Amino acid sequence: MDPKAFIRLSIGSLGLRFPGLRLNTEKSGIHGLSSPFICEIRLRGFPVQTTSVPLISSAEVIPDAQNIASSFYLEESDLKALLAPGCFYNPHAYLEIAVFTGRKASNCGVGLKRQQIGIFKMQVGPEWGEGRPLILFNGWIGIGRNKHENRTEGPELHLRVKLDPDPRYVFQFEDVTMLSPQIVQLQGSIKQPIFSCKFSKDRVSQIDPLSTFRSGSAGCSSDLETERRERKGWKVKIHDLSGSAVAAAFITTPFVPSSGCDWVARSNPGAWLIVRPDHCRPDSWLPWGKLEAWRERGLRDFVYCRFRLLSEAQGNELLMSEIHMNAEKGGEFFIDTDKQMRTATAAGSPIPSPQSSGDFGGLSPVSAGFVMSCRVQGEGRHSKPLVQLAMRHVTCVEDAAIFMALAAAVDLSIEACRPFRRRLRRGFRHSF
Repeated sequence: MDPKAFIRLSIGSLGLRFPGLRLNTEKSGIHGLSSPFICEIRLRGFPVQTTSVPLISSAEVIPDAQNIASSFYLEESDLKALLAPGCFYNPHAYLEIAVFTGRKASNCGVGLKRQQIGIFKMQVGPEWGEGRPLILFNGWIGIGRNKHENRTEGPELHLRVKLDPDPRYVFQFEDVTMLSPQIVQLQGSIKQPIFSCKFSKDRVSQIDPLSTFRSGSAGCSSDLETERRERKGWKVKIHDLSGSAVAAAFITTPFVPSSGCDWVARSNPGAWLIVRPDHCRPDSWLPWGKLEAWRERGLRDFVYCRFRLLSEAQGNELLMSEIHMNAEKGGEFFIDTDKQMRTATAAGSPIPSPQSSGDFGGLSPVSAGFVMSCRVQGEGRHSKPLVQLAMRHVTCVEDAAIFMALAAAVDLSIEACRPFRRRLRRGFRHSF
């Protein structure tokens, strides 16, 4: 399998200091604010990312180089667009980090204005496309003038900007998951078959190895009347080119309407178990991950997917991703430990990061950053999941298969969370 070239642009080790400014005075306007500074990180063609910037009170303190505040992932077409000449007033593309004091907020209907105190700019250059690790900047730099206490020393921003090659494998399901499609690897205009996907929702055979994980599945029925009240018994197996099953996903907690409504609610989500073969015991499987899904109602309905990695330590579950997708239009499910750690830290509940190959069940050691993404369509649409997988997590074809099973479960969860009384679109009656 040949990967597609991607690079990871990471911005981290952020810190802000004001040389000579007495931070313990109320006159400075800084003391007493828990998170007084934020920055907007901008790169042409990408959404603006916002993060907080810690205030450094001692000149000897250097922010942690491992603390990543923001990441951008660029493929070849992105680099070409950034390096192409822009408009007359803005001919070059820049990485911009604008630092502000205050927050965008509202107090009794009156907006609280924030103030920009400085900006860091770095021009995108041809060295970005060389495909090798490169530190573009590391250290302190002045970003503006200090207006406090009539001092001339300007604020200084500490940051570390780094480029790393981050190649990915790109896969696509060639048809709707429920139609048991082939899964191909995309290499430019070439499609190379890698896996086949087998979907079923019939009663599980007692000799099926997966039945050992299913509780109360022996009497499940797939008739239409049953599925008007609950969706269960769904199973997806991923087979390699030789026909051997190398990964699987199946519903362990049925998708049923919650009390007082006709949809799967957060209080009682449906759940999938993702499993991989046990190479020590033929025809046996090992649990690898758990995917829960439910629906949130509002002006726009969303389907939430929460994935936990089942560590080899018994009973230890690591929350790796919690993503919401538009129920009608679909969206992107992803595992990116950088994004998840930042989100959890902002919420005050850090997520433990896997450290050993055993945590991903045979994959290479997990480092911070992008792991996988899966783009799916909304309910009733002709979804052909598109999956991207970081190459560093794949040591063999079977390693990729487990993520294909997870992607299939994410895709099927969109339909499993569909309201139970809603009519299906014409052409999708085979789904239920």
